[in-house]
Amino acid sequence: MKSYQEMTREELLQEKAQLEAEYRKYQMRELQLDMSRGKPSTEQLDISMGMMDVLSSAADLTCEDGTDCRNYGVLDGIAEAKVLIGDMIECPPENIIIYGNSSLNIMYDTISRSMTHGVMGSTPWCKLDKVKFLCPVPGYDRHFAITEHFGIEMINIPMLPTGPDMDMVEELVAKDDAIKGIWCVPKYSNPQGITYSDETVRRFARLKPAAKDFRIYWDNAYGVHHLYDDAQDQLIEILAECKAAGNPDMVYKFSSTSKISFPGSGVAAIATSANNLEDIKKQLSVQTIGYDKVNQLRHVRYFKDINGMVEHMRKHADSLRPKFEMLLDLFEKEFTGLGVGEWFKPKGGYFICFEAMENCAKKIVSKAKKAGLVMTPAGAPFPYGKDPKDSVIRIAPSYPTLEDLTLAAKIFVVCVKLVSVEKLLEE
Repeated sequence: MKSYQEMTREELLQEKAQLEAEYRKYQMRELQLDMSRGKPSTEQLDISMGMMDVLSSAADLTCEDGTDCRNYGVLDGIAEAKVLIGDMIECPPENIIIYGNSSLNIMYDTISRSMTHGVMGSTPWCKLDKVKFLCPVPGYDRHFAITEHFGIEMINIPMLPTGPDMDMVEELVAKDDAIKGIWCVPKYSNPQGITYSDETVRRFARLKPAAKDFRIYWDNAYGVHHLYDDAQDQLIEILAECKAAGNPDMVYKFSSTSKISFPGSGVAAIATSANNLEDIKKQLSVQTIGYDKVNQLRHVRYFKDINGMVEHMRKHADSLRPKFEMLLDLFEKEFTGLGVGEWFKPKGGYFICFEAMENCAKKIVSKAKKAGLVMTPAGAPFPYGKDPKDSVIRIAPSYPTLEDLTLAAKIFVVCVKLVSVEKLLEE
């Protein structure tokens, strides 16, 4: 197929007329489609409904160690839940604190605590002239929202096929003690679906930061979220690597069951070193007497162990896989050879990342909206919502039905082509 760049002006004008006619047909249908956030679909939520039946008024709500889950206490989570989450994130139970339902809340707390009380005795960040954070881009918009909320300066780090540009990370953290952390989604990253290579993880563990209170914010949101049984990315475990490299305190590892059980009422956790845990518990003991142990017990009784969770995740994959494959097949068919952009083919996670021609993302998203398709705002995967090239678009296939998603994908294809043709004609 001839690329748009190779077409004559006449050919481009002809293509534009055809695309505009197609676009108008979608506009006339007055559709309301939403591909904006990575929410599980109703079908996926139904997968976990059996969890509502594992506890009843007749159930014994006592833990294996005799703890009554109905009462106060157990600041850091019941032992059974620590074992389950530990197996899920490949960490020893003694390195884990179980919180409420949201890992985002734990990350917010962790930044907030560092601002007001410092990290393990270091100067509170609020008393420093400048605090900076490294942000691999494109990345997770809600991470960037937290650091922006606290007035922390964010520095873009390009993502490579192996993970963040580690040459840049190593150089920056070694020379600037104002850099206090880096956001990471190391497996099936949001939005590209990249998994950090073994070398990248080892280089993270061997970092020599100028700031002794520098921490890696390792958000393992998609650790068990594979699309395939026979083609899964592997990620080496960061806590063990940091310990082996003589940097045991350098990482906070976050996780939750939000996209495993129920997003509104899952179980979230942090895993980190004994020193960090002691520091965190000082704040936690003032903040709460303990999180929802009944919910922790519900999760343990439902999944039983990691094998139960793996089987459960196969059902999620069965729901998600056709949606990802439909989109990727359509992009292959409609975009290959046209020169209108590139896309990633993830083996797991919740997103597909499309990189349009420069200065086209905002126009594509705007055009899609006028045709009844709501997408993640262009620029969202970057700090301050500013994509320097205005090219990255995050696609969230999970929430719509396959039928709605197929229609949404066709609208997206027309919008990408139309904006690309218009750009070339302007040039």
